[in-house]
Amino acid sequence: MSPELFVVLACLACGAMLAWGFSCLPGSAWQFLACIPLAEESPGRWRGLNLTWYGLLSANAQALAAGLFLLLASALGLPWLAVAALLVTLCALCLAGSRVLAQLVENKSHTFTVGGASFLGLTLAPGLLWLINKGLEAGGQPSAPIIAWCAALVSSYALGEGLGRLACISFGCCYGKPLEDCPAWLGRLFRHASFIFHGQHKKIAYASGLQGRRVLPVQALTAIIHVGAAWTGVYLFLRGHFQASLLVAGLVTQIWRVLSEFLRADYRGEGRLSAYQWMALGTAAWLTALAWLLPAAPASRPQLSLGLSALWAPGPMLLLQGIWLAAFLFFGRSRVTTSQLSFAVLRHLI
Repeated sequence: MSPELFVVLACLACGAMLAWGFSCLPGSAWQFLACIPLAEESPGRWRGLNLTWYGLLSANAQALAAGLFLLLASALGLPWLAVAALLVTLCALCLAGSRVLAQLVENKSHTFTVGGASFLGLTLAPGLLWLINKGLEAGGQPSAPIIAWCAALVSSYALGEGLGRLACISFGCCYGKPLEDCPAWLGRLFRHASFIFHGQHKKIAYASGLQGRRVLPVQALTAIIHVGAAWTGVYLFLRGHFQASLLVAGLVTQIWRVLSEFLRADYRGEGRLSAYQWMALGTAAWLTALAWLLPAAPASRPQLSLGLSALWAPGPMLLLQGIWLAAFLFFGRSRVTTSQLSFAVLRHLI
């Protein structure tokens, strides 16, 4: 398969996924996926644990991003176990860091921050990549230039965050300003492309009371921009333009994060620029420095066929399933809602 065909097919699949999400997920029916009875509070009535579409969609996004990174790294000829070590380490650091940074910035102990997690992961990644390269070289296995590693990682991150915005639409977080509070030209521009969220349990409802009102579709814009940057970066990567891939996927996502927060209505911390905007600016500067300072890679293109075939091996498939399950268990258990379940016997059917 040629890189062009691969990217076109991937864009079509992502486009269909995003189109479905934009039309369905603002509805009230797309917040809770299932409820698990935890404890019986009275005869026939149980307290339940809510499992959310936010968790399912977040897990899907993370597994797809991990799969893309595994594909790109395998296309460089890297052993999948080295890629697995990096993925597991980064996932553990970012999952833990997403809660710690949210608590520091927003003073909330039961929320997560994608911006903080990406800042932490992209900052620590080059050092981890250097250690993995040294380990591969010591074991007599092939390594890869760090610029190529970084380009694959940043493009995969862009895809994961882009598709992960579907989770934000489902939960009603990261929401935009009401159209009537925006400049007139901006309100007219999005009059027929705005979001209207329904459901009193969505964050936009209980945090800001904006359910039922037209708001800027910031999550949709972020998803489109990030997914577009991701597949542009992937195409450049597969053509061997690692520096360009890193800069396109990295700068587009981080600069948009800075700009998009001016369009959002949810609380992002104090200050004219939020802590997350400063993190994004720092990440953009860091990635730019990496692109110019890291040694150039040899003039050889990754082999897409090698990457595709690597995904079908049992080890990588089990790894991706494990990442999906861990992400779902971490993000899918609602900490800010509860439920009551009633059970009864249909005696007329006995």
